[in-house]
Formats: sequence, C-alpha cells, structure tokens
Amino acid sequence: MSNKKSVLSSRAKTMEFAKAWLIMLPSLVLMTFFVWEPLFESVRMSLFKTRNVELISFIGLDNYVSVMKKDDFLQALVNTFSYTFWSLLIGFLLPIVLAVLIGETRRWRGIFRTIAYLPNMLPGLAVVILWSNFFSGGKTGVLNILLSHLNIPPQTYLTRAEWVIPIIILVATWKGAGATALIYMASIAGISPELYEAATIDGANVWRRIIHIMIPAIKKLTGTLLILQIISVFQIMYEPMVLTKGGPDNASLSLMQLMWQYAFGGAMNYGKASAVAVIVTIILLLMTAVYSYFNRKESDWE
Repeated sequence: MSNKKSVLSSRAKTMEFAKAWLIMLPSLVLMTFFVWEPLFESVRMSLFKTRNVELISFIGLDNYVSVMKKDDFLQALVNTFSYTFWSLLIGFLLPIVLAVLIGETRRWRGIFRTIAYLPNMLPGLAVVILWSNFFSGGKTGVLNILLSHLNIPPQTYLTRAEWVIPIIILVATWKGAGATALIYMASIAGISPELYEAATIDGANVWRRIIHIMIPAIKKLTGTLLILQIISVFQIMYEPMVLTKGGPDNASLSLMQLMWQYAFGGAMNYGKASAVAVIVTIILLLMTAVYSYFNRKESDWE
C-alpha cells in the first residue's frame, strides 16, 4: 500500500514538474531567440573580421584591441560612468521622494499619480526633441527666454562639456522618474495600516513614519531598482545622439553610441560594434555580480 502511494506521489510530482516546464516553455523559447542567440552571435562576430554582417576571417581578439586603443573608446567609457554617477545623484532619490510625498497625500492622490506618470507616456524621441528646444542656445531657447527676464544673457548649454551629461541625465530622469515612483508607491501601499496607526498613537510625526516605516519597507526594492537603473543608464544612447550627437568633442559620447557609430555610422564594422557590445555586457555582469555579493552579505548579517 505504501509503495502504491509512493508511486502516485511520484507521478503527481512529475506531472507538476512537467506542467511548470510547459508554462515556462514559451518564455524560454522567446528568451532563446531574442536574447541568448543574439548575445552569442555578437560574441562570435566580435572575433571575426566582417564585411557588413558577413564573417570574413577569424581574427581572435583583434577587434577588442583595436577598439580599446582608440581615444574615443576611453572617452566613451569615462562618459558612461559619468552618466551613471549623475543618474544616481539626480535620478535615484527623486522617485523615492515623489512616492513618499504622493503616498502621504490625502487628497487628489490619483491626480498626482497621473501627473507623475505622464512624461513616461510620451515617446522618448519626442521628449528629447522637446528638451532640445528648451535648452537651445539661441535667443529662441525656452530657458534663455525665461532667463532674459532676469537680465541674464543667453547661454549655450549643450555645447559646454561640463554641462551636457547632467542635462542629458536631467532629461532622462524627467521622463522615467514617474514610472519608478509608481513602483515605490505600490510597495508603500502594501504596508499594513496598523503600523501607521500604532505609530500615530505613539506620537510619531510624518518624518518618523517615513524613516521608521516607509524606508525599511522599500529597502530591498530600492536595491533592486538601483541595479536596474545602473544597467539602464549604462546603455544610454539616443538622448546624447539626438541632443548633442556625442559632442562637444565627444564630451557626451556613450559606449552604446560608439557601438552604433561602428555599426551604422559609416564604418559598417559589425565586428568592432560587437566587440563594444560584449565589453558593455561584461562590465554590466561584473557590476551585477558585485551588487549581488554585497546584497547576499547584507542578508546574511540580518
């Protein structure tokens, strides 16, 4: 009798296992064709001399050496890390602040959520063109028109090397902060109301509720969104491409823009473009591994 129950239990587990794989199968197939196959093809192409997408001859790591010897690669690498730094300085805390402020709002919360998310609904290219008119260096630039009322002469914002990267990050933050804030708001909404009631009874004000209830509740989510933001900003491309074309003097050139230039900017060298793509992937994998290591250490300490 026990053997029969054991066999039935084993069959049930096998069926559950098979159902789970059937459910995951479409996602695995899509992942294989749209993620893993292009990734492996990029790695393979980076090891060959190419004519457009045709592989001519195996050259090993020559594409990597050729790419990394050029001054524009080092400039693009530094710029990309600079983009990441400014995105954390400007864009990381803003969604959290928005989420907390809207979460503490008692009236018109839905309207504020809609306003916060509205920029994310606009096409990315349209947003970049909109802001390019805002920061235009001529007398018709919106910001220069506003500053003229304060008797401040017109400035050329997008042609100053020290300003272009913060401005580009400001544009990207304006577009994406609302969507990230909604994720934080969803996490905050999951906090038990009893915690707030108990804190209010104990005399806790708004700031104490934020520090001792809200922030601990979104701590793990914050870590996840942090690494996702770094990955996203590290792949920035069309904002500098449209706003500054990588200028002035490559001051806003990113690694992904450099990859595009190799592939489609006239050189049509897909081998070198693939080499840049693989380098970006390796850097992101290393940063993700470092984050996962420290995150695991912190979980062990807790």
